[in-house]
Amino acid sequence: MNLLFDSFWRAVAYCFRPRVMLLSVMPLLLMLLLALGFRYLYWQSLLDWVTQLLTTSTIMGTVQGWLQGFGLASPTAFLAPLLVLLAVMPVIVVVSLLLVALLMTPALTALVADKRFATLERKNGGSLLQSLMWSLMSTVLALVALLVSVPLWLIPPLILVLPPLIWGWLTYRVMAFDALAVHASRQERREIFRRHRLALLGMGVVCGYLGAAPSVIWASGVLFATAFMVLIPIGVWLYALVFALSSLWFAHYCLAALHALRIEPTPATVEPVTPPDIAVTDPQALPLHHEPKPSDPPNQ
Repeated sequence: MNLLFDSFWRAVAYCFRPRVMLLSVMPLLLMLLLALGFRYLYWQSLLDWVTQLLTTSTIMGTVQGWLQGFGLASPTAFLAPLLVLLAVMPVIVVVSLLLVALLMTPALTALVADKRFATLERKNGGSLLQSLMWSLMSTVLALVALLVSVPLWLIPPLILVLPPLIWGWLTYRVMAFDALAVHASRQERREIFRRHRLALLGMGVVCGYLGAAPSVIWASGVLFATAFMVLIPIGVWLYALVFALSSLWFAHYCLAALHALRIEPTPATVEPVTPPDIAVTDPQALPLHHEPKPSDPPNQ
């Protein structure tokens, strides 16, 4: 429990480091570059295509008439850009976050290792390909578990328990593997997973709840179109910051657990205890030896 809280507060403190803050802003910079590139290459053609669809659609004709009744002079000129943004922004956000996630976790783990565990040997128990396959397999298992557990969501208490547990399990599997990939061997990683499974699962659940906050902001940006361009970047930045906090938490915890595992005495290093020497001067302490009796001499 001490390791759990100690690693959390260390992760919070590390979030204020300039390097971590810069990494949390990287999704916004990538979003800006992708948005500018999309606007330069595809915005006008996609906008014309959506405008044509709205003009020729009978359903949209009814909607336009209804919007004009509320005083909106040109509904198409308002709806077309909004629909393009709603279609394109999620793609830009997801691509930006995925790129940053691939770069952020190794960078933050290396930061923790350099600052706290500079002497910790790197055994490279997991490669990049193994990390991707592990994440993919864990994601598939989590999605299957979600689908299987859907009928149980009809029971009111379980809907508040099962999804956070499943996503927490996925979070700890992915982040703990990435935190130990460079420094731990395969056997050490399995041992840490076995010893600290409950603590790692609890960390994953907490991180899952923390990651739900930016989703609320994204939903607000969709509902309130006027604040869309402001709330969505804020949500992306908060999500990147939560992701950084989660990565740092798992890095501090897993590397500290690995360090503690390696300094444990192993049976090979424990010297056998030899019994104390027995004083020869004490005849009572000498072991009893039964001398063979000589055979009786033959009768003369």
